[in-house]
Amino acid sequence: MSIDIDRTMGGRQTIRDVLFDAEHRLAAVGVPSPSVDAAEIVAFAMGTTRSHLILLDPIGSDERVQIERLLTKRLSRVPLQHLIGTVGFRYLDVSVGMGVFIPRPETELVAEAAIREIRLQPEGARIAVDLCTGSGAIAIALATEAKGSVIHGVELSNDAIVWTRRNVSAYAERLSEAGSRVEVIHDDAALVADPGHALAALAGQVAVVVSNPPYVPSGMVPREPEVRDHEPTIALYGGEDGLDVVRGVLRTAAILLRPGGLLVVEHSDMQGIAAGPKGVPGAAREMVADEELSTMTSLLPGSPVWTRITDRIDLSGRPRFTLARLVE
Repeated sequence: MSIDIDRTMGGRQTIRDVLFDAEHRLAAVGVPSPSVDAAEIVAFAMGTTRSHLILLDPIGSDERVQIERLLTKRLSRVPLQHLIGTVGFRYLDVSVGMGVFIPRPETELVAEAAIREIRLQPEGARIAVDLCTGSGAIAIALATEAKGSVIHGVELSNDAIVWTRRNVSAYAERLSEAGSRVEVIHDDAALVADPGHALAALAGQVAVVVSNPPYVPSGMVPREPEVRDHEPTIALYGGEDGLDVVRGVLRTAAILLRPGGLLVVEHSDMQGIAAGPKGVPGAAREMVADEELSTMTSLLPGSPVWTRITDRIDLSGRPRFTLARLVE
């Protein structure tokens, strides 16, 4: 089926005209960032970047057809990142698509906290684990920004781990230049450190465990169509209270971390300190070692697991992630 350019794009010829049209159409359906999305779509269709669009007037008919096709999908609320195939994360461009969670800007602060900690470690001790790694964005950021590190990215989803491996492979040269590596592990974040699983041999040796786990309560449906209709449910929902996977992360981190090691866990803005025991800081504060956990760690049964528990805000001033250290 052919597309009537004069009807779909109003006969517009210049970059400015096309951007104006696209932005207003996106705004009309409630897309949160219509100006940015319009520019990204036009730039992608023209094989360039947003900053170079001004240099590419006028637009050819083939590019206008491609812009209209992409714009139509975005108007139906297909995520922009699925259309252009990548998302920026710190100093990376990470490939994403159906089956993997799209990294958010807020998570860059989570990665930064882990990066700062691992950079403090001496050579040979820069070992970290990224639980629920998804696209691998956090793991790759740690490995490329903290030279000489070994990062283990753990992912359960069959669909998501395809993207993890793809991204790690794409950054092989930069990882080599940094003297780092990312090991991709297909396993459950709640079990990966247990006897017989891939990371059991790392018990008590890890400097940092970081995670952006599923934390949406199962009864809550995200308002944004991009999230509700296109993000994989396995990456969103964390049980009735949203903390089922978080509790597994707390347990696995307790096994893997050396005494005093750092845990960094992202959560929703409703799961911070103010949430008490229903929040991530509260869950960490209430956690005590059971008999099983004590057999895999130096913790005594009934003793606290976490200390120096704090919560951090994101760039919007909302509670966003918890820091805790394993009891020494």
